[in-house]
Amino acid sequence: MTGPRLDRRALNRALLARQMLLGRVPAPAPAGRADRVLTAVGQLAGLQAQAPFPPYFGLWSRLADFQPAELAGLITSRGVVRIALLRGTIHAVTAADCLAMRPLIQPVLDRGLRTNFGGQLAGVDLASLAAAGRELVEAAPLTFGELGARLAERWPAAVPAALAQGVRAMVPLVQVPPRGIWGKSATARHTSAEAWLGEPLDRCATPDWLVRRYLAAFGPAAARDAQVWSGLAGLAEVVERLRPGLRTFRDEHGRELFDLPEAPRPDPATPAPVRLVAEFDNLVLSHADRSRVISDDDRKRLFSRQNVFPGTLLLDGFAAGMWRLSRAAGAATVTVELFRPLNGRDRAAIAEEGKRLLDFAAAGTAGHDIKIVNLS
Repeated sequence: MTGPRLDRRALNRALLARQMLLGRVPAPAPAGRADRVLTAVGQLAGLQAQAPFPPYFGLWSRLADFQPAELAGLITSRGVVRIALLRGTIHAVTAADCLAMRPLIQPVLDRGLRTNFGGQLAGVDLASLAAAGRELVEAAPLTFGELGARLAERWPAAVPAALAQGVRAMVPLVQVPPRGIWGKSATARHTSAEAWLGEPLDRCATPDWLVRRYLAAFGPAAARDAQVWSGLAGLAEVVERLRPGLRTFRDEHGRELFDLPEAPRPDPATPAPVRLVAEFDNLVLSHADRSRVISDDDRKRLFSRQNVFPGTLLLDGFAAGMWRLSRAAGAATVTVELFRPLNGRDRAAIAEEGKRLLDFAAAGTAGHDIKIVNLS
């Protein structure tokens, strides 16, 4: 196996550097704040956004003095959009990445449609369904319930929800504001990316470009890692095609890893601050082998609650617990559950980061509390 060996800590520091988690990006003058957020969303290759607000916490953990209005303004002005993308899940991405990535991810959405709704759409001409759905959502943004009901008027024998999901898979649907706007609650309504952004999809983007974007945000990594992140198959061929322009390494198990030559790979001894990263954060979801940030045993704890993926506590760069924010009776509480007992200095650092989170997320709440508990 070619290339120098990178141990788990070296891979961890490389990942944290690219994920902007070795130090918060300084706050620029007010005029440059939108550019800073747009650059960050692009560097991260998007933020996972099944729920409306994790992208805000994701940016808070990475950008100094981040304010919710910075991302909300970009969603409203269409610089950032919410769309089903990587792995078929909702991501907040830049408008440019939406247009470039969406055609490349089409096989993922096609596969999901066949697997989950193929039987319910038997007898429905899918090209006609896509055209009809596009016409409806471009006339006015619709919820999936509304879209399915309208489509069922034409295909009464089909399940309305399956019809709506068919359009979701075949038409690039973005969620329009106020969905995803900080402090607002709204059902997701959809229109096409082309109608919302006023531009066609970028058909020139290639899988080679996508893999390079992945390595810039998550490398060094193997082809299998890029496949887990994107949901696409067959990326080993892409990596082989790119090999002459990449650096190669091997991990502790001898697995070959690839990276961009100019990408940061800090000294493994580089200090890593305490961070409370968002629920569903791509940091802990974007590799086949996630041991560079979380052990297998601790990962099982994060996934132990059905349909809930809590925020993750990073201590010395590795997952050391999980956190949640709750509100009741005019008070806001951050509860941090530790995977193992910690010393007083580490607990104090966690409490300080918890205070920062409360100042960000619950500034208008009179009572703030931080609870740090050991998981039994």
